[in-house]
Amino acid sequence: MTARFDAISLIVSDMAASVAFYRRLGFAFPEEAGKEPHAEAELPGGIRLLLDTEESVRSFTPGWEPPAGGGRHSLALLCDTPAEVDALYAELTGAGCHGERAPWDAFWGQRYAVVQDPDGHGVDLFAPLAAQ
Repeated sequence: MTARFDAISLIVSDMAASVAFYRRLGFAFPEEAGKEPHAEAELPGGIRLLLDTEESVRSFTPGWEPPAGGGRHSLALLCDTPAEVDALYAELTGAGCHGERAPWDAFWGQRYAVVQDPDGHGVDLFAPLAAQ
């Protein structure tokens, strides 16, 4: 038997806000996903992004509380061009999302920016600088 990577799961406090955020990034959640305690969007290659509400997690782990302090993970999304990184960052922050780091040209050769989803999970936006 071999375990296979299948999904990334995030715990969210407001399902509707989280689904709306990830839809802005192109994740195809089912129409009613924002009203459910669990939602899934299939990604290219068959991997899934899973969202579960805090209440849902408490249903099988009584007493669960969100960790205190900053997160130790982020999702990284490849954009087609550096200009797309800038545009997507501007769109998300213009819609009220927290911009953690405005777009910059990173020394490792990528246009890079970081926003946070409604629960503070980091979402990195990047594109190779050679794509300019």
